[in-house]
Amino acid sequence: MLKNILYPKRKKSISTIAFYNVENLFHPDDDAKTKDDDFTPEGKRNWTLKRYKRKIKKLGSVISKLGMNRSKTPPIIVGLVEVESARVVDDLTNSSLLRKYSYDFVHHNSPDERGIDVALLYNRVAFDYVGSTTYPVFLENEEGERDYTRDILKVRGYLHGELTHILVNHWPSRRAGADETEHKRITAAKTVRRVIDEIYDDEMDPKIIIMGDFNDDPNSKSINEFLVGDDLYNPMESLFDSEKYGSLTYNGKWNLFDQIIFSKNFLEKKEDNYSFYYASVFNKRWMKIHRGKFKGNPFRTYVGRWYQGGFSDHFPVYAFLKKES
Repeated sequence: MLKNILYPKRKKSISTIAFYNVENLFHPDDDAKTKDDDFTPEGKRNWTLKRYKRKIKKLGSVISKLGMNRSKTPPIIVGLVEVESARVVDDLTNSSLLRKYSYDFVHHNSPDERGIDVALLYNRVAFDYVGSTTYPVFLENEEGERDYTRDILKVRGYLHGELTHILVNHWPSRRAGADETEHKRITAAKTVRRVIDEIYDDEMDPKIIIMGDFNDDPNSKSINEFLVGDDLYNPMESLFDSEKYGSLTYNGKWNLFDQIIFSKNFLEKKEDNYSFYYASVFNKRWMKIHRGKFKGNPFRTYVGRWYQGGFSDHFPVYAFLKKES
């Protein structure tokens, strides 16, 4: 008893932040401004309102469980990519399993030719939103014409009372080949570094979280050489194992394109401040394919043109922030 009086137990508070590529979250209504024809009832994917609502419910079920084993509440921050519009993000935040958690969101239209954007969900109680900005990634095709891709979204606000900058990314894909498209992701990395430098110009020791589908692994050149410097910490680097662990698969190999990266000051453990605690991939059995050659892979919505009715072709990633007082 005397020991407990002299050395009172410290209280621990844990919060979850997450990132999720939700695989082509389109509303089935046709949008004349984007190339969404495949994701309409008459399109190649036969994308109906029933299928859309089913996907919304499934995504909500994943987000509602992220980090619950330790934080006891769903994530206070969730970065999203492959969302068509503010409409679909609003439908997600107001879905049956998420509407009670005080989520709001930030969304800006990107110039991406497919019409997919990035967005950020946040819990209004834990995150006091201040403002947001988008930054284009300037690319050119072989003809010297503008090659449009997703903007980088920067959101600024007070995360549990601490001013924090959150950068949400969806870098150019490897569809034309990893080596052939590497320069595009390096350009994206350089753009993010310029955004970070702008933040450093305005603030002393700012707190920064960079999350996204980078279409590169933690050990790729774009991440290792052009993004993560001495000022950043990437917890996903130690997690990556192309033989058996990642957030998505391609040609039988695992990749960890989905990452959450922190400014180094998140490693400083100060009383009443949140610091980095732990990061992982959320890959529960019920989110996986259970049989066949793709056993263990993410249970996705489509394989090519064929509807599967799953969640996404990516597993989400998440990290815990801890405060002791």
